[in-house]
Amino acid sequence: VQLQASGGGLVQAGGSLRLSCAAYGRAFSNYHMGWARQAPGKEREFVAAISWSGVDTDYADSVKGRFAISRDNEKNSVSLQMNTLKPEDTAVYYCIADLEYWRLAVLVGIDWGPGTQVTVSS
Repeated sequence: VQLQASGGGLVQAGGSLRLSCAAYGRAFSNYHMGWARQAPGKEREFVAAISWSGVDTDYADSVKGRFAISRDNEKNSVSLQMNTLKPEDTAVYYCIADLEYWRLAVLVGIDWGPGTQVTVSS
């Protein structure tokens, strides 16, 4: 599946942004979806995941309670609502997908889309 993320930008600390990801190609509803990010000088890290049905979600501890992932299988899209943003949330955010849910958390053997930059100023 091909992925295209959008919605990044510059926001002040405490603000909100909503990222969107459009998926193309194979049956989107079969895929578990998620988001990962990479901050300058750091490794990529898992942010959030949502199962193909939307019933199950998981979040990194650093974003729990502030970020919310959702999906629309009719529109082949997944979103990440980011609230109460902090400077440490500054990173390139990537939309990710896989047929195995567990792989999203460990970022191994999954599909990646081009990232979108999120910058949070203090």
